[in-house]
Amino acid sequence: MEVSGLVESPATLSFQDLLALPQVDSVSDFHCVEAWSVKDQGWSGAPFTALMERVKPKRGARYALFRAYDGYSTSLPLRELSKEGVLLAHTLNGQPLPPPLGGPVRLVVPHKLGYKSIMWLRGVEFSANDELGFWEARGYTNEADPWRGAD
Repeated sequence: MEVSGLVESPATLSFQDLLALPQVDSVSDFHCVEAWSVKDQGWSGAPFTALMERVKPKRGARYALFRAYDGYSTSLPLRELSKEGVLLAHTLNGQPLPPPLGGPVRLVVPHKLGYKSIMWLRGVEFSANDELGFWEARGYTNEADPWRGAD
């Protein structure tokens, strides 16, 4: 995973590098824009804040743009990514995260709709400016509040 942009220490992290970051377990519900939810999902991974501590975002960084191996993208403000439960997840319910669910690593943002929890994570770019991701550029709300919907 390439970490770039407005950071003091750009990095290319291997899967082993991700595992070397502090690890946590978190249980949260997963909410899809299609009006379904999966309750009590057990995720394990590195808190996004641990990645931020490693790369040290510069003063002007306010957003992170995420890119996946399949070309998908999304973005979030750093204040949202600093909340509890936001993970670079590699494990789901005690098992390695399978490729159909975003493995080997996906972002998990439990307080947002699922399209913000990008699968097959390839890179993170820290930026002063927001950039609409795949679904947001097609009319979905950039806030992705699961209690308000996608539009």
